[in-house]
Amino acid sequence: MMVVKVGGRTLGNIPLIARDLVGHQPFVLVHGGGDLVTEYSKRMGVEPRIVTSPSGIRSRYTDERELEVFVMVLAGKVNKEIVSSLIDLGVGAIGISGVDGPTLIAERKRRIIVVERGRRRIIPGGYTGRIEEVRTDHLRLLLDSGYNVVMAPLARGTQGEMLNVDGDQAASRLSSALKPDYLIMLSDVEGVILDGELVSRLTPEEAEELAVRLGAGMNRKLMMAADVARSGVRVVISSGLVDEPITEALNGAGTHVIPS
Repeated sequence: MMVVKVGGRTLGNIPLIARDLVGHQPFVLVHGGGDLVTEYSKRMGVEPRIVTSPSGIRSRYTDERELEVFVMVLAGKVNKEIVSSLIDLGVGAIGISGVDGPTLIAERKRRIIVVERGRRRIIPGGYTGRIEEVRTDHLRLLLDSGYNVVMAPLARGTQGEMLNVDGDQAASRLSSALKPDYLIMLSDVEGVILDGELVSRLTPEEAEELAVRLGAGMNRKLMMAADVARSGVRVVISSGLVDEPITEALNGAGTHVIPS
């Protein structure tokens, strides 16, 4: 069994990813969809707000109206289109979000620090959360019954609210809880690149050391990969833009973080 994370530009390659997944069941596929959320937000007159953290990480600020779009687009349109494409290929698939079950329990961020015009400000945290708990009983029931799961990265808050959560974090926390054979994080690059060269293998300790030298997107992936690998799961960060991304990852493509 494997957990696969798809997001960003790799979502455009879903037809080939789905076709490749036919031969690698069972799986849990965690997907993003931020670009499509942006498109539909603008259609609905909700202008996305991008904030920058003190460490330079840019992210979307999720207020109440933006959350409504996230739920509609991620748990609705994107999730069901992926499920439909898998069913077309003869794959048993059920689409859920982390709210269902619930699967993902998150703590709402009450305040966040942002940098605007060169100055730090504290603003309300909006409707984003940090995953605090993963419940796997119904996921295991679906997998044991022969279904594959497609999950949108939404969570139930500790106060009962719905929250937007990071897709990489959702896939990582699910992997630590489910203990699959692999967590495959598909990216728009071939893996971790250092000084122009692909880094093919890392221990969790090496991944953490390398993370501090990389940009904001990949360093977070590496830190999460190190945590998951310590739980006994092999993590692969590789390209999702090739014809057979899952097969290539399993055959050694990308960067592999090996359990200690």
